[in-house]
Amino acid sequence: MTGRISQQTALRDEIARIGASLFARGLTSGSTGNISAVTDDGSLLLTPTNSSLGTLDPARLSLMSPDGRLLDGDPPTKEAFLHASMYAHRPDDRAVVHLHSAYSVAVSIMDGLDPMDVLPPLTAYYVMRVGRLPLVPYFPPGDEALAQAVAALAGRHHAVLLANHGPVVSGSSLCDAQYAIEELEDTAKLFLLLAGHRLRPLTDAQRNELEARYRK
Repeated sequence: MTGRISQQTALRDEIARIGASLFARGLTSGSTGNISAVTDDGSLLLTPTNSSLGTLDPARLSLMSPDGRLLDGDPPTKEAFLHASMYAHRPDDRAVVHLHSAYSVAVSIMDGLDPMDVLPPLTAYYVMRVGRLPLVPYFPPGDEALAQAVAALAGRHHAVLLANHGPVVSGSSLCDAQYAIEELEDTAKLFLLLAGHRLRPLTDAQRNELEARYRK
């Protein structure tokens, strides 16, 4: 029991630390964005509804049972269904981060992108940490159809971009999910900075080699 409590305490502290870091660097603002992690016993820790990632209290994080009951803490984020959709189809992943980060949201609003591969492979680290990024069609926040749309892609992609909304990324750990969503945001920024310029992304051969080595 002591080990289980210690693991959960460490996860709570890590969620608060990552939330504060994302907020301090302008990757989230106000009460936008949410983070979750799976505990050793299969329970889920989530950031509470209407909370700022910059000022999370580890003791007040939402603790949910595997069947969705609130066990402890404040009511969970209203977007908990996005996290549940990722975990349901990616059982080996242990964390999910969802942001409304500006550059990724800007890309999600653009017309004419490939809905199954939104961003070009501009860097090796984007391919290694994100892979191919599909665009989930727009649904109002909280709409059950949004959960179904995410679920349809989650088995093949650990990162998705919600149209007119923002990215959702899962990972094998909190750090893995954090680093991937930051890489996604940096690539979205590069993509917008390079608008109007001729691009020289990685070749298909270069991309395929990286995917074979680091496939998510």
